[in-house]
Amino acid sequence: MTALMTIFAYLLGSLSSAVIVSKKLAMPDPRGYGSGNPGATNVLRSGRKDAAALTLLGDALKGLVAVAIARCLAGWLMLPDGIVACAAIAVVIGHMFPVFFGFKGGKGVATAFGVLLGMSFWATFWVVLVWAFIAFKFKKSSLAALVAAAVTPIIAFIVIHHPSWGWALTLISVLVIVRHRSNIRRMLSGNESSIGESVQH
Repeated sequence: MTALMTIFAYLLGSLSSAVIVSKKLAMPDPRGYGSGNPGATNVLRSGRKDAAALTLLGDALKGLVAVAIARCLAGWLMLPDGIVACAAIAVVIGHMFPVFFGFKGGKGVATAFGVLLGMSFWATFWVVLVWAFIAFKFKKSSLAALVAAAVTPIIAFIVIHHPSWGWALTLISVLVIVRHRSNIRRMLSGNESSIGESVQH
């Protein structure tokens, strides 16, 4: 059952909200402008706040749904907590390396948020508080995501009383940070775009 749940979570994560929303709204492919990242922040650079909001919602829902289903299965079938951890990791990896889109996906922030929300409301509350403080103070979505990812494992092990979930979130945080390596280089060179900054395409 754990293997089937992991495969399902990966396939669910492979549905790129940014690409699907952009196509439905007759917008340019988000992989072709701005940072080239198929995520909400880059879609926002198109000037379409509605599209960015839908992308954010879709990506977060993937993580939330995957974890919620895994938790239900664990409860109903008396399965170990590891099924939730596997589903959490798989849905984020699916978002980052989607089988339906040539394994070229997003950076996993919104999907990781959905995963965290599915695991713990209070852990999510504190992580979002950190993200919001950094985002509003420095106006850099990538910096906010990196700081939030860095503190997530600490908060998770304090708030969530399932060690396997904490380790899953640790791995997810590492993946999110690694996926932001280009953003780190741009921040160090002073070329990182600010939140909401428009681009020409």
